[in-house]
Amino acid sequence: MSILDSVVIGAGQAGLSASYHLTRLGVSHVVLDADSEPGGAWRHRWDALTMRDVHGVAELPGDSAPPRDGRRANTTVPAYFAAYERAHHLPVIRPVRVDRVIDEDGILVVHAGEHEWRSRTLVNATGTWTHPFLPHYPGMETFLGEQLHTVDYPGPEHFAGKRVLVVGGGASAVQFLGALAPISDTLWVTRREPVWRSDDFTPEAGAAAVALVEQRVAQGLPPESVVSVTGLMLRPQEREAERLGAYAARRPMFSRIEPDGVRWADGTFERVDVILWATGFRPAIAHLAPLHLRSAAGGIQLDRRGRGTTAVQDPRIQLVGYGPSASTIGANRAGRSAAKGVQRALAVASVRTP
Repeated sequence: MSILDSVVIGAGQAGLSASYHLTRLGVSHVVLDADSEPGGAWRHRWDALTMRDVHGVAELPGDSAPPRDGRRANTTVPAYFAAYERAHHLPVIRPVRVDRVIDEDGILVVHAGEHEWRSRTLVNATGTWTHPFLPHYPGMETFLGEQLHTVDYPGPEHFAGKRVLVVGGGASAVQFLGALAPISDTLWVTRREPVWRSDDFTPEAGAAAVALVEQRVAQGLPPESVVSVTGLMLRPQEREAERLGAYAARRPMFSRIEPDGVRWADGTFERVDVILWATGFRPAIAHLAPLHLRSAAGGIQLDRRGRGTTAVQDPRIQLVGYGPSASTIGANRAGRSAAKGVQRALAVASVRTP
């Protein structure tokens, strides 16, 4: 079996950016994508999410971003990605769900069911969407109503007329309340007091937030999302929910879940029909476990004090869409950095090869 220079796992924003730059550098590679069609996680977003609602989709390298209009994000972005793959002749293979990556005598072997690819380097671009985080609370298995995570969100119409408990202190929770409060009875709970931004989110503020995530990655700590350190802001489409008191009525977490609702810490009971867990995601990196990349602190340490994409534990491995590069803008920059990292690793390997 031939040995590739690199394998990219994932064809979302970060994976496509990495493939584009690898192609320009003349690095032989393939991109393995678990989905049956282009679009990455965007294919799985709810129908009501429009391009005007999303935080923004940065343009892929050598291209321009789709406009911020009223079109559905779950069709517009996949079409954009598909056209990009065709225009730049990116070597995407799908559907391929990677099970594990192992080291076999200095060669990385990527296993996916009965198939395998052998490579000198690897770019991991699997993101977080396939690894939703659902915390465990006492009694949650007894709840007779509906429990959904962000990944399962079907759109606001599904909740019309219901009593919905939204759990989580991030941007998704704020957006869900904005959509649901005008058509349903909402409750909002968070573990910590929400931190709201009253100033404009300037590029300088964004850079400061990214720097905090970089510090964690530089220490080998599990990354937190960039959004988690930027604070929360209300968009125009959430002002009606604000007027209705959806955000001001936020409560601390309940103590347990019961069949028909939740029990508060003071012993009082609240009936709810739906619990919507907007509790975020974790990096989807279980397939990398055989490579032992995690530090003692629990995360994967990256080079350049957390600003790079190279795994300190194994310079053959690049991680994009991880930690500070989890945003679409960060993913594009990380793709270029990863391609250069691959080039460096290949150069080192060629020197060592007799």
